[in-house]
Amino acid sequence: MESESRQAHWEGVYTKKGENEVSWFQERPAPSLELIARVGAARASAIIDIGGGASRLADNLIDRGFEDVTVLDLSGAALEAAKARLGGRAAQVHWIVADATAWEPPKAYDVWHDRAAFHFLTEERDRAAYVARLGRALKVGGHAIIATFALDGPERCSGLPVVRYDAASLGQTLGSAFQLVETRRHAHATPWGTDQSFQFSVFRRCS
Repeated sequence: MESESRQAHWEGVYTKKGENEVSWFQERPAPSLELIARVGAARASAIIDIGGGASRLADNLIDRGFEDVTVLDLSGAALEAAKARLGGRAAQVHWIVADATAWEPPKAYDVWHDRAAFHFLTEERDRAAYVARLGRALKVGGHAIIATFALDGPERCSGLPVVRYDAASLGQTLGSAFQLVETRRHAHATPWGTDQSFQFSVFRRCS
């Protein structure tokens, strides 16, 4: 899918639906928060949430005193929804409307977090472009936390096909510069009560 088509799709989703009307909604992003803590992120650590949309991860990071939080998403409508929810606290977050496969990182980050964005990249060229940006944006020694549908997870989401992964296949896609540190499965309960199988994998950039 071309970048313009991806952007139009997600603008449509977030224009028509509230944050708790999408399958990936989490009141509290517990797995992400736990893994960010486990990689040793400090208050001054630079953390970027790729495809963060209207996620509440930024809210929770601010609550925990993190001072350098960035959210990147294709959808300006999604980020506006998050800003409206945060109110005056939105000024504590850096907001970027961009496609992670075409964006040029303005700085280096300590933690790259992606919950359910990467698995929408079904074409090899888009995955390669994403990994190239990851390599430019993440500090050597920094950590990438990437969550995708697991091998037994859904084959489609939001009307789009996805690529499902386990830690081994995700690591192979990222390449030798990224060393697997930890992986875990997670059963995500959608707002309408069904479970979706996710895998969360943590990689350290080693070169």
